[in-house]
Formats: sequence, C-alpha cells, structure tokens
Amino acid sequence: MPRPMYRTRSWRRVKRVTPGGELVVHYEKRRPGKARCAICGRELHGVPALRPFQLSKLAKTMRRPERMYGGVVCPQCLARGLRESVRESIYASRPITSP
Repeated sequence: MPRPMYRTRSWRRVKRVTPGGELVVHYEKRRPGKARCAICGRELHGVPALRPFQLSKLAKTMRRPERMYGGVVCPQCLARGLRESVRESIYASRPITSP
C-alpha cells in the first residue's frame, strides 16, 4: 500500500525494474505544461517547461526570451500590440479640428 501522500493523481506512477528483476512503482511529480501566450494562447518557444525549483537554478537568460514581454506574450501578439499602441499615440497627438 502506498503512503497516503502518494495516493493522489498529482503524482505520476512510473514502473521501474530493480536489479533483482522485480517490478516496482516509483512516484514522480508531473511535468508542468508549456508556457502559453497571455493573449492568443499559443505555445511560447524559448521558455522551458520545468518545475519552479528547477527554473530557479537556471540563469535568467535561459528562463525566457530577452525582449519586451518575453515569456508572457508571443512575438506575433507583441508586434500587433506595438503597432496598435503607435497608431493610438499618433491619433491621440493630432490636434482636434472642428469642421
């Protein structure tokens, strides 16, 4: 019987063969899902799918891309957002003329 803490499905069951030929079950924490874009939900590249304690051991440059909103928003959504903000600022800076 496994220990009570291992009786939940948050632990992944892995079958291993011991040197004596016996089949035993080891319990591992599940791998986290891939990072996704906050806007469109697309999978983000350059962001490793690791558990927090493993991520903290990586260098900061290995944790996410080095650009604005790297690791949060995909490049396509970032480009679209930047274009929209530039257009908005241009529109806002125009003087209002009445006909």
